[in-house]
Amino acid sequence: MGKRLGIIGGLGPLATAYYYELITKMTQVSKDQDHIEIFIHSVPQIPDRTGFILGESKENPLPMLLKTGHGLVKQGAECIAIPCITAHYFHQELVREIPVPIIHLVEETAEYLKCSKKKRVGIMATDGTVRSGLFQKALENRGIEVLVPEPSYQKDVMYLIYENIKIGLPPEMERFFQVASHLQKQGAEVIVLGCTELSLIKRDQAVGAGFLDALDVLAKKAIELCGAEGRAEYQELITI
Repeated sequence: MGKRLGIIGGLGPLATAYYYELITKMTQVSKDQDHIEIFIHSVPQIPDRTGFILGESKENPLPMLLKTGHGLVKQGAECIAIPCITAHYFHQELVREIPVPIIHLVEETAEYLKCSKKKRVGIMATDGTVRSGLFQKALENRGIEVLVPEPSYQKDVMYLIYENIKIGLPPEMERFFQVASHLQKQGAEVIVLGCTELSLIKRDQAVGAGFLDALDVLAKKAIELCGAEGRAEYQELITI
């Protein structure tokens, strides 16, 4: 019997729902009983991660992240995934306090790109993720050059996340493609969708070739860590 997965969810809720769908679709099964046992605790009340990281809010998300993680362990979770990339700013503190493995989404994404032999990668993510250097450190440690949007384009990324997806509105795809083109013109071989709200754009829209959805990486890793088998069609995660 494989390990039971706990998901710290609600960051935001649509991304959590999609993450559960991804794990289900990406697992090789012949019957219901072959799927991973999963505990999901969706806590949308966890304070905004970007606001705290940038000093715009004094509400620290860490206590509620810890409380949720401990609750999942008490339920029986043997490993934990967090389908929110900015929350990985707190990964070290979470690992110190929670006694089961917590998948590091950013490190796993960087390792996937290294194994794919990519040398120059663009990042679309929240201001909190970009300014904290989460992806920059992980990728540069593996010899990969990182490109981030210039400020005017970064505003478009934040608009897509906070003014479209998080409030349930359709994404303004012109903004998305403007940012993507900006990064590609700088030489990005792959663009990482480094916010789980952006994953919902790839779910619903044709984004084209050369994108890696970090949520796909998190689903693939969770399936492996829990001892299940992934479907062959999801071994290559970069869009073609």
